Amino acid sequence: QVQLVESGGGLVQPGGSLRLSCAASGSIFSIYLMGWYRQAPGKQRELVAAIGSGGSTNYAASVKGRFTISRDNAEKMLYLQMNSLKPEDTAVYYCNARYSPSTYWGQGTQVTVSS
Repeated sequence: QVQLVESGGGLVQPGGSLRLSCAASGSIFSIYLMGWYRQAPGKQRELVAAIGSGGSTNYAASVKGRFTISRDNAEKMLYLQMNSLKPEDTAVYYCNARYSPSTYWGQGTQVTVSS
């Protein structure tokens, strides 16, 4: 079992930055494939970025070059640094942990990009 708690969302102006954090507890964090997903109103949940147990990363084309995913296995933390934010980045952002066949979700944190 893994429990995930996101933090760091909020309201930011276009071009601004935010750093999301996800605190994990309950299991061996280092073995999990970790990811950030987002869901905007009326849209499907989509993968934003993922990071493997060995540190390999994968990004959605829409955020590549602007967002950076990282993890601290010792502290059981996942991060998403978001720079050059755009209004279309507005969504609820979810932390995800996956180790087949199990998958776990956090409760989500709202990110709103607006002037």
